[in-house]
Amino acid sequence: MVSRIRLERIVERVKEELAELLLYGVSDPRLTGVYVTDVRIDRELSYADIYVSAIEGQQRAKEILEGLEHAQGYLRRELARTIELRVFPKLRFHWDPTPEKAERIEKLLATLREEETSEKETDDQKEQ
Repeated sequence: MVSRIRLERIVERVKEELAELLLYGVSDPRLTGVYVTDVRIDRELSYADIYVSAIEGQQRAKEILEGLEHAQGYLRRELARTIELRVFPKLRFHWDPTPEKAERIEKLLATLREEETSEKETDDQKEQ
């Protein structure tokens, strides 16, 4: 087992290196526009859970996850080459719906603000 501080450093390094690999190192068209939202590695360094998302959202989730599974060996090998660990964790990819949920929440908040502004204007007009 590794210390919590070392684990955090490894997680950050994996996240940075993987993001760079997805941008410049992978030629699979299924993986264009993919970004890493989170990385979680267990304390034994056995598994790295990689959370990804894309600009297009949920529509491409299955296609992207299939592309990542296909490129898993290459990605793990490249990460192991740049991040020196005795044994590099196995990569498991997951879809992260958080960005889509955040966008939906932002839209709802904007709608509420618009309604509040229009109600305020209506109240101001009634007072005059």
